[in-house]
Amino acid sequence: MSHSDLCLEALSALSSCHVVSTSGPSLFTPQDFVNVVALKEFYKQEGFKELEYPGLGTMSLDQDLDQDLDLYSPPPALCESPGPQESLQKTIKINFKEFFHPNYDYDFTNIRDGDTEFLRGNERYVRPCGWRRVALRVVQMYDNDSWLGTGKEAWPVSYHAHHMDGSLGVILTHGGKPDHQPEFLELAAAALQHGGNTQGRGVYSTPDIKMADKYCKTFKSKVDGKTYKVVLQNRINPEKRIHCQRDDVWLVYIPEGSNPVQTRVLVQDSLRPYGLLLKQL
Repeated sequence: MSHSDLCLEALSALSSCHVVSTSGPSLFTPQDFVNVVALKEFYKQEGFKELEYPGLGTMSLDQDLDQDLDLYSPPPALCESPGPQESLQKTIKINFKEFFHPNYDYDFTNIRDGDTEFLRGNERYVRPCGWRRVALRVVQMYDNDSWLGTGKEAWPVSYHAHHMDGSLGVILTHGGKPDHQPEFLELAAAALQHGGNTQGRGVYSTPDIKMADKYCKTFKSKVDGKTYKVVLQNRINPEKRIHCQRDDVWLVYIPEGSNPVQTRVLVQDSLRPYGLLLKQL
């Protein structure tokens, strides 16, 4: 299968949108993309049914919609009309040259680091061994690139897995099975408190690729028939990050009463993507 088709399918799986290529300018940057993925999960936690995002419009967050639609399929061929499932999904247009940065792609598939330690921002960097990284074009996108480096000013690496939130996998250390009973969710939030009154409210990520692997999105490619896992590799602002009771869970806390613009700005100031990780099962 072509590299570009696989990337489109992976992005579609993460965003629950149809991600298509365009020869014109990208309507979404990598930062927009991680914003949508993170905000979608956060608003689901909060019980909202829709997400409004500039350039995308209103996106349904209905849980039943996620279950009923084939969200991992590539967009229909140009000669085909969208079916009833595809018509319910939003479309994101990206220009490959603007969105990806192949000079920084890296294949970790057959790499094993063992006891070798890597650092980013003076914090341990657990490299995504077993995965293939497709680099996103983020160099010179912000005021400076120090956040992306390897020195003391660099931001630590975090992985965003689609199913990591206050009501799912990260709470399993306390026993039980995830369900949607209020008592269970209240217990989950309490278990993730860190000082103050955070109640586990916000966007979750992890510095451990093994944890991300457990809760990531999986999709079956309609081009080659193979199944893949997909994760976003980010840098996280250490000043915006909260450590949960588990060392392998980080939270970007979103205060109660934050309006949609404030919420989006907080996510954007906290998480910056730089890699799309893929692993064939």
